[in-house]
Amino acid sequence: MKKSDIIFALCVVCLFLPFFVIDAVYEWYKAFNTNHGMIMSFLKFGILSTMGEMLGHRISTGSYYSKTFGIIPRAVVWGFLGMGISMAMTIFSVGTPAFLVKMGMSNAIEAFASADFSWAKVVVALSVSVAMNTIFAPVFMTFHKITDAHIARCGGSVKALITPIPMAEMFAGINWNAQWGFVFKKTIPFFWYPAHTITFLLPAEQRVLFAAILGIVLGVLLAVSTKK
Repeated sequence: MKKSDIIFALCVVCLFLPFFVIDAVYEWYKAFNTNHGMIMSFLKFGILSTMGEMLGHRISTGSYYSKTFGIIPRAVVWGFLGMGISMAMTIFSVGTPAFLVKMGMSNAIEAFASADFSWAKVVVALSVSVAMNTIFAPVFMTFHKITDAHIARCGGSVKALITPIPMAEMFAGINWNAQWGFVFKKTIPFFWYPAHTITFLLPAEQRVLFAAILGIVLGVLLAVSTKK
């Protein structure tokens, strides 16, 4: 274990520990999350998903960041992506149960809204996850890939946030063998479908946080994709 691994682990502990041992901190978090949900989505994804990518970078290269990694611009981009994910979760968690009602599952909305566990709720949660990850996730993942490449192209500088992205060039430069063959074809059905089924079984106020934590897993998956 390197010194950087110890520092990274200590940072993680210092970030999360106060929420578990100090009631006032946890109560503040719940209140702020309720009143400013989108701001919290920005912060959750900006911090947690960036940490996930740093962990993925450690797996891929042996270090947590490099000159072109761009921790600050990645965190800002992840924050806005997190707001988009929060929006998508709201849209699909409302729209999919309504669609299931039209398809003949008359109790879909009630089962999904219930605090009690039931197999009907699992069916609805799985349906929401499949719909969101099939329709929204490929676009999100592709755009995320482009922003990563753009940040690296700008040398990891914060100027990447104000420099126009050459979308056509970046789109053509994507490694589609990895993007389709691993990221889309394998991680979506085998990881994201079941992972977000669990997400949508949780109370609504906990879903975005759990999804942001899954961003850490995303960083590891992308590191595996890079190695492949």
